[in-house]
This record gives sequence, C-alpha cells and structure tokens, in this order.
Amino acid sequence: MGQHINIPTSRTQCIGGYLAQPQGKPKGGIVVIQEIFGVTAHIRRVADGFAGHGYVAIAPAFFDHLESGVELAYDQAGMNKGRQLIGELGLERALEDVASAAESIASAGRIGTVGYCWGGTVALLAALRLGLPSVSYYGARNLPFLHETPRAPVMFHFGEKDRSIPPEMVAKHREALPQMELFTYPADHAFNRDGSAPYHEASAKLALQRTLAFFDRQLAGAA
Repeated sequence: MGQHINIPTSRTQCIGGYLAQPQGKPKGGIVVIQEIFGVTAHIRRVADGFAGHGYVAIAPAFFDHLESGVELAYDQAGMNKGRQLIGELGLERALEDVASAAESIASAGRIGTVGYCWGGTVALLAALRLGLPSVSYYGARNLPFLHETPRAPVMFHFGEKDRSIPPEMVAKHREALPQMELFTYPADHAFNRDGSAPYHEASAKLALQRTLAFFDRQLAGAA
C-alpha cells in the first residue's frame, strides 16, 4: 500500500518518508510520528492502517538529518542509539519536519498527527504550536510543555503499567489540559507496538477506535 518518498524540509535538506494512500477520496491526512527506533516495519504498518481507514498517512524519517535509513532493534542497544539520535535531532527540528510532512500531503484535506513514545511528545507539540489536531500515545517527555496554550485539540493515551509515566504524571495532564480527552489502559509503555513484548491487543484496539473517532471528528468532519 505504501511507498518511500522524499520530503523537502525547511532546512534545504530532503528527508525520506513512508507514504500510504487510501483507496478513493481521502478523509484527510495524518502525519505518523515514530518512536525512537526510526520508521520501522511497525510504523509502516501503522501508516498503512490509517490509509486503510481512508486517510493519507505519511511517516517522516526524522533521523535522515543524521543518518539515513535508520531502523533500530527493540533492544537495549537500539534504545541507547535511539536516545542518542533524538538528543542530537532535538524537538524543534522534529516539529519543523512535521510541518513539512503536513504540507507535503496538504491536498488530502485537513491534516492531523499521531505519535508514539518520543513521537507522542512531538504530536503534542504539533497541536500546541502548529495547530494540527493530534493524538499522543504515551509521551513521556510531555510535562515541560503542558503550560502552553493549545492551538488544536489533542487526545492522550497512557498505559497504567508504564513506569516511565507514573499516575502523578498522567494527573498533571488532566490538570493542565482538562478540556482534552485522556484515556488510560491496563497496559505497559508501547502497548500499541504489535510484534513486540509490550503489545496489548485489547488496549491497542480500543485506543485505535478512539483515535479514529477523533480524526473522523477533527479531520473528516471538518472538511
């Protein structure tokens, strides 16, 4: 369903991306924002899934600014390398890339974002600063930005067994952004990542159902 493309960015450098197209007229467009592991087979499946539900989906390869074709393993070495790369990349440059990716699929209609882990925080920033309706899955780096005034709605998904995001952190989201939808699940961090140990099928399916309803309201319903 998908294809690899180049995305022009604001820094005169193209980065790669994975583009998945729906059949028929799109409901809108979704920028799929990776975890710290790159545009992996899982992230490509996520993009394909949104395309299957009627959206143009694009997953930018943010790490191409630093190294091309990064796809890391879900092990300690992969985590260490991923953390190094996001530290070098920075959130500001990632947000610029989200804006570039959104512009590249603007013909799809209204654009939103969905992000996972590190990408969950980038998705939050896309709602806060870019005005893109966004869904943030288990973003452990969200707290420094919760004081900002949102320019678009954001939905949050958290795992109740996620030690990187304890209940008091989740509570701060509710306190800072009480107008936004927030859901918790009996699952660990990365519960949406199929094919890996943290995957929790029931939670992933329910979160996706809520995510699709959000995008149907914010993107398709706003067309």
